[in-house]
Amino acid sequence: MHPVQSFVEEFKKFAMRGNVVDLAVGIVIGAAFQKIVTSLVNNIITPLIGSLMGGVDFTGYAITIRDSEIAYGIFIQSIIDFVIVAFAIFVAIKVMNELQKKENQKPEEKKAAEPTEEVKLLREIRDSLQKTNA
Repeated sequence: MHPVQSFVEEFKKFAMRGNVVDLAVGIVIGAAFQKIVTSLVNNIITPLIGSLMGGVDFTGYAITIRDSEIAYGIFIQSIIDFVIVAFAIFVAIKVMNELQKKENQKPEEKKAAEPTEEVKLLREIRDSLQKTNA
């Protein structure tokens, strides 16, 4: 086999492995989720917090040293945005984990509803006793 063909085949196997495909799907979903979280933060949570704090906006805070402007307010606002985004993601993951727990419990409930071998045997004995007494 030609070295280029071998390289292509090896890359194809690598690219189609389950975890690589899962990673690609995760990145795409993460990018879409990031838009949702950013919108939630920028359009809902930040304005609510701003109204509670009296409309405080840190982005305008800066100090000037000679000809350089140090915009520390943007840094503070970025930290606040990060905390809000991290909290929103934490809540979303917590909700998803709870839903997954409930989903995983459903098969166990079905198994619990099915009679055990002992109960099946006792039912057979009861049925055979009823046949002999009838």
